[in-house]
Amino acid sequence: MFKPPKLQQFLPPDFRISNPNKSLFHIFNEDDCYALWAAYAAGRPLLVRGKPGTGKSQMAKAIAEQLGWAFVSEVIRGNTELSDLHWHFDAIGRLGEAQAMSSKPGLSETDWEKRMNPKHFLSPGVFWWAYDWESADRQYRTCVNKLRPKPQFTPNSRVSSLDGVVLLLDEMDKAEPDLPNGLLETLGNYQFTVPYINPDDENKAFKNPITADPARLLVVITTNEERELPTAFVRRCLVHTLRMEESTEKLGNIEKRYSWLIERGKLHFGDHIAEPVYLRAAELLWTDRTASTYSRYPPGLAEYIDLLGALQSLNHDEQQQRLEKIASYALKKELDQ
Repeated sequence: MFKPPKLQQFLPPDFRISNPNKSLFHIFNEDDCYALWAAYAAGRPLLVRGKPGTGKSQMAKAIAEQLGWAFVSEVIRGNTELSDLHWHFDAIGRLGEAQAMSSKPGLSETDWEKRMNPKHFLSPGVFWWAYDWESADRQYRTCVNKLRPKPQFTPNSRVSSLDGVVLLLDEMDKAEPDLPNGLLETLGNYQFTVPYINPDDENKAFKNPITADPARLLVVITTNEERELPTAFVRRCLVHTLRMEESTEKLGNIEKRYSWLIERGKLHFGDHIAEPVYLRAAELLWTDRTASTYSRYPPGLAEYIDLLGALQSLNHDEQQQRLEKIASYALKKELDQ
């Protein structure tokens, strides 16, 4: 029997998530977990602000792993429309099917109706999967031309069935203002209508409108702050900001800002990276970050992980020899003046 998760279930041991099979490694701050739980408990989306590379998207994946819920995501583009998040209709595929059938004489009206059924060209969007996984899965199997892959959910030792979904809408600031404004109804009412499904369908296989159970849903929306989001949309969200540790205060013999990076690097790579390389890579990142105060691309956690990832196949001695050379590619993203 499903029981809504309590606050304690949002707090992983040592605030760490590590699943090498999914290439998922994340360290929460305590505030991250409280913000996620508060958004869930309030039935509101969590709007996560922060510079690129601070771990916003990874945080959504990590909380899905912690809860044992499915993870569904969509990266927002400048041309993303509201309907793209609800459903995808393959009009070109349907036209092609009609043309192919026209070349086959003798097809009955029943054959035409069956093969041209709009449901055969209708794929679920991310909100459909998040709001009603069961009907989305049925529609996915009904659809002939699948425009998007099915989100993955793998039961584990803690969770044997699908209890809930974490929905990530990534980089909402890329969207035109009409999109976040249009989402207010979908998010506020926990439902949307699919135009190609008859709500009076006799077999009742598909319920329309598609409706969510708020207790089984957590919506996380990220923004890099490249474009201001509509006021009404922001007010409907709980808001949390991710920042890198910037303190130069020493923790033992190492500055806190270096320790913050090293801790996350070790979660990813463990002893595959030499101990001095973790520290030197953090120092190089902060040297570049400080020198490029006004850069559009200041290096962050993502670049630190990329740098270590490039080095992990080398032996420890060679890592130290090659570090500074590789760092020039991983950390610096602008033309030298």
